[in-house]
Amino acid sequence: MKFLKWGGAVLAVLVVVAIGGGVYFKQHPLVLVKMIGEWRSPIGPNQPVVWQQGPETPPTGKRPPNIILILADDLGYNDITLNGGGVAGGVVPTPNIDSIAHGGVDLTEGYAGNATCAPSRAAIMTGRYATRFGYEFTPSHPLFMKMIGESVNGLRKPIYFPENAKDYPDIRSLGVPHSEVMVGEVLQSRGYHTLMFGKWHLGEEKEMQPQSQGFDESLAFLMGAQMYAPPGSPTVEEARQSWDPIDKFLWAVLPYAVSKDGGPRFAPDEYMTDYLGDQAVASIKANKNRPFFMYLAFNAPHTPLQAKKEDYDALPMIEDHELRVYAAMIRALDRNIGHVLKMLKDEGLDDNTLVIFTSDNGGANYIGLPDINKPYRGWKATFFEGGIHVPYFMKWPGVLPAGVKYGNPVAHVDIFATAAGAAGAAVPSDRKLDGVNLLPFLEGQEAGRPHQTLFWRSGPYKTLLDGDWKLQVSERPKKNWLFNLKDDPTEQSNLADVHPEKVQELIGVLNGIDAEQANPAWPELAEGPIAIDHPENPDKFPDSPDDEYIYWAN
Repeated sequence: MKFLKWGGAVLAVLVVVAIGGGVYFKQHPLVLVKMIGEWRSPIGPNQPVVWQQGPETPPTGKRPPNIILILADDLGYNDITLNGGGVAGGVVPTPNIDSIAHGGVDLTEGYAGNATCAPSRAAIMTGRYATRFGYEFTPSHPLFMKMIGESVNGLRKPIYFPENAKDYPDIRSLGVPHSEVMVGEVLQSRGYHTLMFGKWHLGEEKEMQPQSQGFDESLAFLMGAQMYAPPGSPTVEEARQSWDPIDKFLWAVLPYAVSKDGGPRFAPDEYMTDYLGDQAVASIKANKNRPFFMYLAFNAPHTPLQAKKEDYDALPMIEDHELRVYAAMIRALDRNIGHVLKMLKDEGLDDNTLVIFTSDNGGANYIGLPDINKPYRGWKATFFEGGIHVPYFMKWPGVLPAGVKYGNPVAHVDIFATAAGAAGAAVPSDRKLDGVNLLPFLEGQEAGRPHQTLFWRSGPYKTLLDGDWKLQVSERPKKNWLFNLKDDPTEQSNLADVHPEKVQELIGVLNGIDAEQANPAWPELAEGPIAIDHPENPDKFPDSPDDEYIYWAN
């Protein structure tokens, strides 16, 4: 039966091999990667999704609040219009995303768990620095990392470590250990029905999948990014980054598929952002009479850049095609968040729902758009503010004040304890949690900073936030950056040479936290150079010898 199920892919491989496939696959290795992926996990036609139905009538008495965590993917700080900015100079309003901040608390000094997708998500789900349990690098196919490590788009060359690729584990085995306690498990202990949508990226093996890590139901893609529609679909507009090895890999190998509760993959029946939004709305209706936790992890606006044609057509004022596609993706994201918020109101759940919105990290340099993280410097895959300072809002009518800005540093690791606090659930006491329950701070019951320090690490590149001081320590280049964010929130003036004694003091604090972290559970395969002050696009934004840059390990 397995052969019949996978026969198409197996037969295709045999035919290509028979006609000289060895040469073909050497010239087109990504074709083989995609074929093997579809052989391991075939993609079936669309199928209806049926959500488990809660009670027919609401419970009597007071019930715990529903909790919805909405996570965008690679959303730039300047991609929303809340602070007077917005993609393409603000011509694409984001009223629904903005409404979460207007109706609740804008955590203006909100920090991501990491500067790349997977470790940041691991920090969100566990309330711990992902480096505490070895989840330091985003799981990546060795061929993908080889492409990055051997591609040269500017003055500085990437570094590839072939010796680390020899015994690299099967990518499906790379994820958050089952021993880690995730937020869904904590909320299940309080009777919550838990739901996960979209990008998981925390492990593909069964014990690492959502249904084994605290989620009663899931509609997910387990590993990384995903297509929004079949490539070349007449219903979408596309923009490809010819200079970017990441983009080439994604277009070649990504599927357009989801899986319900870890079952066989199947194709959605609409544009992915709309599909996830519609299914989230349907699940709210199914669960309106019981407390639920929803983790809604959109893959927008992560590459590949594919926009719904009607969203693209609504933005004729944007002349640049690539920017127009990207802006249209933001439009779809905001629209679907609006659908979720409207359903809460329609079902009378709005006042008793804690809604949290954030992005996994900052906007990416490789899409070639210069303004997405303004006013901050840096990008995804850097620990400059552009990579880790993210939109972060919490709304809970009647409990949290509305239209308030909270200015002390907080982080993704706080979501775990905050959700547990809202639900009245106990957090694990057998391990170090790096996050805290923010509700007493946001309600004005507790003064002071939730955190004196925050810490980030990716290979030899490490960063510490200690009070108003931020220290970045890099091995390639061998350099320290010291900023006082109170006086210099956009990191314009490096004070490392001015205050060497402060550098040494903070290095001591950083090293103490660093010593508590685990070794990486799998090795880095490459380090890529990232210019801090311009995006990647060698034709429009060429490197300069004067660029400040870091090397990002993965």
